[in-house]
Amino acid sequence: MIDLLTLSLPELEVWLGERGEPRFRARQLYDWLYRHLETDFQKMSTLPGSLREMLAAQATAGQLALRRELVSKDGRTRKVLLELGDGRLIESVLMLFPAASKGRARATACISTQVGCALGCTFCATGQMGFERHLTAGEIVGQVLFVARMLRNQPWTAPDGQVLDRLTNLVLMGMGEPLHNYDQTLAALRILNSPDGFGIGARHITISTVGLVPGILRLSEEPLQVNLAISLHAPNDAMRSRTMPVTRKYGMDELLEACRTYVQRTNRQLTFEYVLLAGVNDAPEHARELGQRLADFKQLAHVNLIPVNATSAGYRPPDGEAIRAFREELRRAGISNSVRAERGDDIAAACGQLKTREKAKEKARSKELARP
Repeated sequence: MIDLLTLSLPELEVWLGERGEPRFRARQLYDWLYRHLETDFQKMSTLPGSLREMLAAQATAGQLALRRELVSKDGRTRKVLLELGDGRLIESVLMLFPAASKGRARATACISTQVGCALGCTFCATGQMGFERHLTAGEIVGQVLFVARMLRNQPWTAPDGQVLDRLTNLVLMGMGEPLHNYDQTLAALRILNSPDGFGIGARHITISTVGLVPGILRLSEEPLQVNLAISLHAPNDAMRSRTMPVTRKYGMDELLEACRTYVQRTNRQLTFEYVLLAGVNDAPEHARELGQRLADFKQLAHVNLIPVNATSAGYRPPDGEAIRAFREELRRAGISNSVRAERGDDIAAACGQLKTREKAKEKARSKELARP
């Protein structure tokens, strides 16, 4: 069985051609998958019955099953725990944002690229669960289509009256490290960006990385004009290595040099993500050092400050006064910055939290059943 969501349109044309089908059938099938968001071959009414039967026998269009769905109290964050074909679990999130001064209302899908993660960041629930396997391009694409169907079936009306029934943005900030699964991640994004496929603009797609230098350099040469976010979380190697083991392989000097190369080749702004950990990396002197590190990026660097979500590691977010002081130091250094609004705290919306809770419940149930 082949997952059709792994195939670009030219690849689908070849696959169907090998089975005696004309090329235009591939466009019809793509239209059903990415415009109608339909995965049931029998409902693809413009395809002949013989083709639908062949597809049912030889192909799938994603194998994601809903295991659990949670919706935040304000209705603006919807999180799903999805079961893959092999029984493993991943998470995807739909986040709905009202219009801001710089733009219209947005519907953003946050997508996973791996089952678990090999990088082991101590403040991240996914990093604490270890690595199981990479996702295929089809499993990455399948999450986007799943979330898109959620929004189509339950459109959101923003406070300004704008009705959103289609995804506007895509962020690869769910479970896993996208650049560790580089080939499958980029294959999925090419399908999702293609005007023949899902058709989401590259400038509306963001890849987040903990700083895998080879991946950053590869991405800098890609024709796909996606955004890049670097998870920095500390101003120096000594601090960063305590929470991000990847620092031992790619120190900050090497990482920031790769970022400079990326900026020189693409002329695109980089976002540096900085998770604020109370009493660990949130002091004004940390902000001053961070500002010095990023000074030569000038207007092509933006720092996104993220108060930490509670995880089993026991970190806590700083209070508002500490966050304001941190931001002021960055402003003095000429570094633009913002604070990410907390979303879906009541439903464990941060990556890995829902799966961690689900596994804990399963373990508790198993112990209960094992009791005499």
